Amino acid sequence: MSTVTRVEGPIGARPDLIRIGTRGSALAISQTTTVAEAIAAATGIDVVLVTVKTEGDVSRQSLSQLGGTGVFVSALRDALIGDRCDIAVHSLKDLPTAPCTGIALGAIPVRADARDALCARDGMTLAQLPHGARIGTGSPRRAAQLLCARPDLDVRDLRGNVDTRLRRVENDLDAVVLAAAGLDRIGRSAAITERFALDQTPGAPGQGALALEVRESDLARDPYVSAFTALNDGEARASALAERELLAALEAGCAAPVGATARIEEDRLRLSATVYRLDGAESLTASVECRVPSGAAAASDAADRAAADLGRRAALDLLARGAASLAPLGSAR
Repeated sequence: MSTVTRVEGPIGARPDLIRIGTRGSALAISQTTTVAEAIAAATGIDVVLVTVKTEGDVSRQSLSQLGGTGVFVSALRDALIGDRCDIAVHSLKDLPTAPCTGIALGAIPVRADARDALCARDGMTLAQLPHGARIGTGSPRRAAQLLCARPDLDVRDLRGNVDTRLRRVENDLDAVVLAAAGLDRIGRSAAITERFALDQTPGAPGQGALALEVRESDLARDPYVSAFTALNDGEARASALAERELLAALEAGCAAPVGATARIEEDRLRLSATVYRLDGAESLTASVECRVPSGAAAASDAADRAAADLGRRAALDLLARGAASLAPLGSAR
C-alpha cells in the first residue's frame, strides 16, 4: 500500500517515489497533503512532501512591494526545474499568468469555495461593522472591494499566516478578510462571520483552486499521466483557465484589483469580471459566456482553448470601456 510522508531536507529522485514540492505553511501543507493522498491512491506509488521556503514566506514586506503573490511560486518552480521535486502544488491564484519555460500545468483538482470570507469581532457581518471599522487585508483587490461597499472603512495592510492574521481581530483590528477556501482547509471555518457572494464580490482569478505543475518532459509519461487524469476536474479547469486568461489579457499582475468568477451551467461557461479603482470609487464589469464540451471532452485541448478565448473576450470588453484608466494594468505578469 502506498504511503504519504513529509521530509525536511532534500531527497533524491527514485522511480518508485513521487516528490511533491510545497510551501511550509499550515495551509500549504494541508492542501498538498490532500493532493498527495489522491496521487498515491491513483498511482499506487509512495509520495513524499518536500518543503520549499519561498521569499514570500520570510519577507515582512507587503505583497505589492514584493511584486505580488508570484513570490510564493518561484522557489517551488526552481525546485521543480532543479529536480528537487517532481510535482509542485500551488494555490492557483498565486501563479503568474506568463508561461514558465520547462514547466507545464498538469492538473487542476476540484475547486474549493472561491469566495472571500470576513472574520470579524463579535460575529458581525460587513454591514454591521461600526463606522470607521479597521479591516485588514494584504490584497489591493479586497481593499478596493471593501471601500466600494463601505467607503468609511479604515483598511489596513496585513501580512502573516492565517492564524497570525486572525489574532489581529479584537487586538488592533475589527475584522480581516481571507480566502474562505484556506480557512476551510485548515479547520478555521468557525472564524468566518460572513462569506461574500461571488456575484457581488468576486474573488481573485483562480481563487479556491489548486494548480499542479510538472516538468514539461514528464507531462506525457507515467506515473504523472495517471496522477493528473485522476485529479483533474473539467469544470474547475475551465473556470480557472478563463479567469486566468482574463488576467493575462489585461496584463494585470496577481495582486491587481481584478475580481473574476466563472462557472459552468449546463453546457455554458459563464464569466463575470470586474476591474476596480484602488480606492473603490469606480469599477467596470464584463459578463460573457460560451459553449464548452461536457463529459470526458471537458478536459480536452478544445475545452482549454474555449475557456481561454472567453477570458480574452472579457478582457477586451473591459479594456474597450476604459479599464486601464481605473487600475494599474500592463504590469509584469
